[in-house]
Order: sequence, then structure tokens, then C-alpha cells
Amino acid sequence: MLLLAAPLAHAFEPTTQKVTDNVYAIIGELDQRSADNQGLNNTTGFIITADGVVLVGSGATAGSAKMLEAAVKSVTDKPIKQVLNIGVQDHHWMGNSHFLAQKIPVSALAKTVASQHEQEPMNRMRLSSAIGGKPEDLQVEYASETFEGDEKTLTIGGVEMSLRYLGDAHFPGDAVLWLPKEKLVFTGDMVFNERMLGVLPEISKVKDWQATFKKMAELKPEHVIAGHGAPSDLATAQKNTGDYLDWLVTEVGKSLEAMEDLGDAVKRLSADDKFSFLKLSKDLHGRSVHQTYLQLEAE
Repeated sequence: MLLLAAPLAHAFEPTTQKVTDNVYAIIGELDQRSADNQGLNNTTGFIITADGVVLVGSGATAGSAKMLEAAVKSVTDKPIKQVLNIGVQDHHWMGNSHFLAQKIPVSALAKTVASQHEQEPMNRMRLSSAIGGKPEDLQVEYASETFEGDEKTLTIGGVEMSLRYLGDAHFPGDAVLWLPKEKLVFTGDMVFNERMLGVLPEISKVKDWQATFKKMAELKPEHVIAGHGAPSDLATAQKNTGDYLDWLVTEVGKSLEAMEDLGDAVKRLSADDKFSFLKLSKDLHGRSVHQTYLQLEAE
């Protein structure tokens, strides 16, 4: 696959990777959000159509939105004509203002935008803490066009694509973008490649996420553009995300059935290194076990 570096003034530069003839991924940093990456520690991408470029995700800030813009320009002279929001966490949509200021329409499922509204105070606080600055200084704007229901099919520049809500994932309201001809899916944060996913307190519901992943797999995509890490095939996404979700539900479930208390369960299961090949596992694995225990215990 073709790898390109987007020329930017920042020390951090995302990598642009060709996935199909007309679809590219923009791969952000695998580490946590920072001032240097302007919150762009996720993967987004774009589709080149006859009418221009469709950008999937707008970044976390105006700074990271400019990184995405530069990544597109490193590949094509065609202008960005449309932005689609599929994710609820800040780095998938809080760069909207940069594109709306250029009169570029931003579209999303209404369900996704409703969740963005609900999570906005937390997103604003966490993002500003990560990149530096005051929460009130972040310019937050929502999609200029929303679609009711769980699915909306669009044809832009001759390319058919479908916004779909398959169920809650990393955040409630997370959606995917499915390109049937290309057999390609932009999963947003439903899929984490290369690095470990994180189960967020009161936000990420492990069993829902597990079920949503299985629905995505039923599409039988040949190409998966994850919300974090490099694009892959479905088998790789299964290994990095699906298998880990299954492990959490199964192993923590066994712990509860055995009436193992929270502290002992977290200590024992955190020592399991089956998924230690994933970046950030030392930071996130124990926390995810802890959250999964609390969720399953409450059922």
C-alpha cells in the first residue's frame, strides 16, 4: 500500500495510506492526544469522487482539521466537498468548525449528533486537558445536516456510501460508513488496530460494543479503516478488537460466576498477557477489566 506523509508545520504528521483506488486512510498518532498532535491520535480517511473529496471525520480541533486537509492535498488537487461525522469522541468531529467556515457541508446521523451533544462537556474538558488550553476556547460546531433513522444511503460523485448505526460501540451513537462496491467500512472507534481499546467509565458498554462489532463483521468487508491504527482486513480487526471484547466478556464473566471479588479479579486478569502485543496495553488493560467487572456485576 502507498504511504505518504502530509507536509505540515507540526512536529507530528499523520500518515496517508492508500486503501483502494479511490479511498485513503489518514492515520494519526497511536499514543494519547497531545498538544503536538492536536488531538489527532485516531484514524480518519477520505474518498475521492468525480465531484470532489468526501472527508470521513474532521479531527479534534482546527489544528488537526488542517492536518487532515493537508493530507488530502498531498494526494489530490480535488477540493473537499463533503465532511461526514461517524464518531462521538472529540477527535472524530470537533474539528467541524474549520470546514463549516469554508461552507463545506458536514453530515451525520441524528443519533450520532444527539450523543455528541450529550458527551460534549466531557469531550471538551478531556480534550483541552490533553492538548492544553481552556475548555471554553475550543470552537465546537455540530453537523449542518442530520439524517433520522439508523441508515442513510448517499451517492456522491458516483460513489455509493451508507451511514449506518449498528449499535453503540466505544461511545453511544457511534456509526460506520459502508462502501458496498469497494467492500470497505470506516468503523470509527468500533475498531482499534495496533493499540488496545479502552472501556470508558459510564460510556463504553462492553456487551453492546461486542454485539455491534459482530454486526459490522456481518458486512464481510474486505477493507477495514479503523478508528485507531492502520487499515486492515476483517481478520486483523477481529484479532485486535473483536477477540479482546470477547475475552473481556468471557473471562470477567467466569470471574463473577466464581464469586471472585473485584480486586482479586482485576489483579489476576490484568496479569494475562494475551493481548500485550497491542500498544498501550499496560496502561489500559487493567482499567478495561475493572470497568467490565462493574458492568457485568450490575446486570
